[in-house]
Amino acid sequence: MSVDVPRNIIIVRHAKADWPEVPDHERPLAERGRQDAPVTGRWLARSGLQPQLALCSTAVRTRETWKLIVSELPERPRTVYDERLYEASLGELIAVVNETPDDVADLLLVGHNPGVHALADALAGEAADGTLEHMGRTGFATSGVAVIAFTGSWKSVEHGVGRLTAYWAPRS
Repeated sequence: MSVDVPRNIIIVRHAKADWPEVPDHERPLAERGRQDAPVTGRWLARSGLQPQLALCSTAVRTRETWKLIVSELPERPRTVYDERLYEASLGELIAVVNETPDDVADLLLVGHNPGVHALADALAGEAADGTLEHMGRTGFATSGVAVIAFTGSWKSVEHGVGRLTAYWAPRS
């Protein structure tokens, strides 16, 4: 696949998590999260986006979110659970995205705030009408999705490289 093809980074924040007496990495989804994640999956299915690769944090809440989302998609992308996505900084997230093979046109990433919000905000050099303001008002809601479109190699992903074409969340 040529490196000058249009690409999308689909950034998903995990669904609402519960706060039981367990280590943070082991926190499961709350009931609201179990309700919202499939709604996000249905939105993604209707969007026409078809990621070839999904990168998901190893935390329980992100894995549960992805399981509920992917069950709503018409095709299951190859999935990699990557411990680097848990508590990742903006720089760490960009480094992981830079490793994506160029035969992947659309990448989906399931992670955590504040990293996913920082990633979407940093990569969006421009935005479709109102999307950046909407994302800023909601603070990248749980089960939220930001879609960044860009052209080029995954290795070229850096600040301001793309256009925020969509921001959606089930309760926004």
